Amino acid sequence: MPPRNVIDDYIMEETTMSQRQSWFEGWRLLAVLTLSLIALSLWIASMRQFEVEGVRMVIRFTARSSLLLFCLAFGAAALARLWPNAWTRWQRRNRRYLGLSFAASHAIHAVAIVVFAKMDPAGFAEATSAASYIFGGIGYAVIIAMSATSFDRAAALIGPRAWRALHLVGGYYLWFQFMVSFGKRVPAMPGYAAFLIPLLAVMALRMIAMASRSTPQTAKA
Repeated sequence: MPPRNVIDDYIMEETTMSQRQSWFEGWRLLAVLTLSLIALSLWIASMRQFEVEGVRMVIRFTARSSLLLFCLAFGAAALARLWPNAWTRWQRRNRRYLGLSFAASHAIHAVAIVVFAKMDPAGFAEATSAASYIFGGIGYAVIIAMSATSFDRAAALIGPRAWRALHLVGGYYLWFQFMVSFGKRVPAMPGYAAFLIPLLAVMALRMIAMASRSTPQTAKA
């Protein structure tokens, strides 16, 4: 029997979820998370009367919510392989929707950045650099491409090899960008080191899962 490709895995996840779905799964999960992020962002901005400081608070909040959702999606398969239980199976089934929720969070983040740029051009220029435009722009291009190909038809259109390359390389690029974005703030604000912990943990889990997957093949050889 030939091995399934990654697109078949996505379709199987969808089928399994339709058979075993709880309330908080699939598109409902995506809708609840997205609406919650929008509501929380509006509430945070309103704490400062929707002025510049409130918008900057939204930027910080969505950067952190994006980090959390990214780690949940990026580590889902590794966790399900290493520690199969009800939570990790739920996470694995819903990694597509966690990934799309991450994209929604970062879309709100982008809107807040644009609003900040319009409300306080001088402050925005001081807070950004050419590097942030370049690498941030690449990051958003990756997010858009990965989100677009999270749907079965688009994934089938580009084929399993291109799909896997895009999501693998794109995932690692976003991981690296999060490491740089949060890591560069640690010298001035040591508390930001806490945000590096889930990123390092997810990478460690992926490496361990990859090693455990290759070990049986090595033993057979």
